[in-house]
Amino acid sequence: MTTVILFNKPHDVLSQFTDKGSIGSPRKTLSDYIEFPGVYPAGRLDRDSEGLMVLTDDGRLQARITQPRAKMAKTYLAQVEGAPSPGQIAALRSGVTLKDGPTRPAGARLIDPPEIWPRVPPVRFRKSVPDAWIELTLTEGRNRQVRRMTAAVGLPTLRLIRWRIGGWSLDGIAPGTWIHAPPRT
Repeated sequence: MTTVILFNKPHDVLSQFTDKGSIGSPRKTLSDYIEFPGVYPAGRLDRDSEGLMVLTDDGRLQARITQPRAKMAKTYLAQVEGAPSPGQIAALRSGVTLKDGPTRPAGARLIDPPEIWPRVPPVRFRKSVPDAWIELTLTEGRNRQVRRMTAAVGLPTLRLIRWRIGGWSLDGIAPGTWIHAPPRT
């Protein structure tokens, strides 16, 4: 039987079980939160990003989640610096050109600030610079793609949370905790 774990990765945690690159004190990894043998992350989430990670013992499921040709949707909540214009949102929707080529069109919309946990450490706040929240849904997974896309349209990302992968979501999973889930996609 396939094991699927949904984990809410906190900020400043590596999305792997060991820290091979640390000099001095080790950084937090998945092993600080998950003691379940035989499961591996299906994809990565940057150390400075938060949110949903799927871990499984099923190699085929891992491939469906991570392979770009599978086009599995992943939804992110991005707190950005600035007040997004309709043109900036439209640019994200149609896809932007990054150094490694154009992105696929994305679902993008301005949203109200979500009711979520506070980040530790908190995001910097500047009275003179507004911020806003955007929901982005991508069907590809390039390195730091959301951050690069928002920066390309003039909206640097301050905080990034992956909320959904395929049919799984972060609903009801507190930061640093995990649950067993059915193996759907």
